[in-house]
Amino acid sequence: MKNAEATKERILEAALEEFSSYGIAGARVDRIAKNAGCNKNMIYIYFENKETLFTTVLLNNLTRVYEEIYFTPEDLPGYAARVFDFAISHPELFRLMAWYGLEQRVVNLTERASVQQKKIKQLMNAQSAGQVGTTFTPGFLLTAIMALATAWTPTNPFGPSYDPNALKTPNETREAIAKAVSLLAKGEEGISN
Repeated sequence: MKNAEATKERILEAALEEFSSYGIAGARVDRIAKNAGCNKNMIYIYFENKETLFTTVLLNNLTRVYEEIYFTPEDLPGYAARVFDFAISHPELFRLMAWYGLEQRVVNLTERASVQQKKIKQLMNAQSAGQVGTTFTPGFLLTAIMALATAWTPTNPFGPSYDPNALKTPNETREAIAKAVSLLAKGEEGISN
C-alpha cells in the first residue's frame, strides 16, 4: 500500500507542475507519467481522466492554502502579508489558479465558495464589532486584499509590469501591502487595527 500512495503522490506532484505550466488543454498525461516515473495507465487507474486529475490537484492545493494561510478579520494587514508571502513562495499554485480561471468549465469548487462565504461572514462580524470599517463591503475588501497581496505573482499582468523591482525588496513590498490594506480596512471611519 505504501508503494501505491508514493506513486499517487509522485503523480500529483508531476501533475501540479504540468497543469500549472500548460493548463488542462495543454497538459499531457504522457509527460505527467514520465515525470512521475510511472506508467501512463496508473494515472487512469488512480484518477480516471485528465480532468479528474486536474480537479484533485487543484482541490488538494486549495485545501493546503486554506490550512496554511489562516484568516484573521481583526488583522487584515497581517492576513494580506501572509497571502503575499505564500504567493511569492508558491508561484506554481497561482499559475494553477490562473488556468482554473481560464478553464472553469471543468471544476466546480463548492468548498472554495464555502470558505469564501465563511470569510465574508467573519468580516461582517468584525465590521459589526467595530474592528473593521464599513466603508467597503466584505466582498470588496477581500477582493482588494487578494488583488494587492497577489499582484506580484508571475501570472499577474500588473504588479511585475508597473513595479518590476518590488520583489527585489520583498519586505518593503509586504509592508506597503499591509499598510494599503490597513487603510482600506479602516475605511472612512479611521478605525485603528
